[in-house]
Parts: sequence; C-alpha cells; structure tokens
Amino acid sequence: MNSGRASTSKLALLASVPRVIAYLPRLGVNIDHIATLRQLRGTPYPSLLEAARIVEKAGGAQITVHLREDRRHIQDEDVRQLRKELRIPLNLEMAATEAMTKFALKIKPEWDCIVPEKRAEVTTEGGLALEKNARRIGKTVERLKKGGIKVSLFVEPSVKAMKLSAKLGADAVELHTGRYCLAAQSPKASTGAGKKKTAAEFDRIREAGLLARDLGLHVHAGHGFDYANVRPVAELVDDEKRPLIEEYNIGHAIVCRAAIVGLDRAVKEMVSAILAP
Repeated sequence: MNSGRASTSKLALLASVPRVIAYLPRLGVNIDHIATLRQLRGTPYPSLLEAARIVEKAGGAQITVHLREDRRHIQDEDVRQLRKELRIPLNLEMAATEAMTKFALKIKPEWDCIVPEKRAEVTTEGGLALEKNARRIGKTVERLKKGGIKVSLFVEPSVKAMKLSAKLGADAVELHTGRYCLAAQSPKASTGAGKKKTAAEFDRIREAGLLARDLGLHVHAGHGFDYANVRPVAELVDDEKRPLIEEYNIGHAIVCRAAIVGLDRAVKEMVSAILAP
C-alpha cells in the first residue's frame, strides 16, 4: 500500500514538472556590446558565436541582437552565423523598414522584436510610437508572422500601447523598462521623491503587464536592467500567481559585469536574479 501511494505521488510530481518549467521566466542575453568591442578596432575578435555559446552553457535561454541601420555593432553576417549555429532561440531586434523586413524573412529568427530607431541615439530611448506608425508596423507584423516568425513590439508600459499592440496582431509586448531602471539607479532613489518616482514607474510595468496578459499577449521586458533593479520586477506575478514577465532581454549590465568576472559568471548571476529574486 505504501509503495503504491509513493509511486502515485512520484507520477503526480513528474506530471506537474512541465507546467512549472513553462512558467519560469527566461533570460535573453543581448550581445550587441560584445560586437561593439570588436567594431571599436575592426578586429576579428571577440567572437560573437563564442560568446553566444558561453551564454547558452551558463543558462541563457535566448540570444538577442539589434541589427541597426548604421551597423554600429551587429553586422548582417553576425545574424546569419548566429541563426545557423545557435541551439537556443535568436531574437532579432529591428526597425520596421522594408530592408529589415526582407532580411528577417530570409533569416527567420524565432522572434523579431520591432523597435524604434534613431541614428543619433546612443541606445534606444523609448517605446514605439504605435499610433503614429500603426499602418507600417501592422503590415510589418503581418508579413513577419506569415513568414513563421513570432513578433514582439517594444513599447511603453501604458494602457494605450497594450491595446494597440494586441490590435496590430503582435504575439508579445516587450515593455520598455528604462524609466523605471533610471529612477531605481538614481542617487535620489532612496529619497522621498526618488522612491515615489521609482514606485510609480514600477506600477506602470505591473499594470501594463497584467493588461497585456488579459489581452492574450506574452509579456517580455527590457532596457536598463541591472542585477539589483531587475529583482523587484522578477517578483511580479499575474492573477494565477505565475511570473508576470516571461522573458527578460538584458545586455549592457551583463557585458559590464563580464568585464570583471567573466561572461559565464555574469550570465549565471543574472539568471539567478530573475529566477530567485
């Protein structure tokens, strides 16, 4: 009798494992700044493919790259090689242009994240202007999805952006977390006004994520995360007590940490931060 109950208990436990794993958030590591180091002197190193393989071994679930119009870091051949050699998914960040859409349809990454892009910006400064560019973005989403590519939109954490993203047919939203991260990193973050600003931006992320989930969208997040400010966000859950953010795309903080402790440890530390905040 005891043996039978033990066996039944083990089967029940095993049956529950896939559901648990499915709800664990995943880390997408953006390796743009590995390419930045290479482009600074035009050397053949460091190798993006080698970096991607280290990320995979360290527990990264995805490689993210932004192929910019000015090709300041990632190059076309980088994307081709990564797509050919990677065993984990590739997430291609791109502007909603004709040239980039054609390129993506040839490469066919698992995910395309449509982002705004300005030549003069140091890094992406905010979410897509969905209302202003709805027609162009909607057509891009449609073409990519017809090509078998899942599409996310990099957007501000707002009610309007969530509703428009669903209307435009996106599979997911990637919430722009830059304002929250800047507030949390500010020297004034511990003051009354600083705490209020951080809390307000945090609430925007939570409320937008919950609405996106209700609208049937997957919820991703990225921009500005470090090893400290990501933890409160990683603790957010939906109405069913599952992690609200399914995917984090983080690059700069990981590459900076890697310069001190190595890429393997830097990735493992960030995986730990989102899985056990």
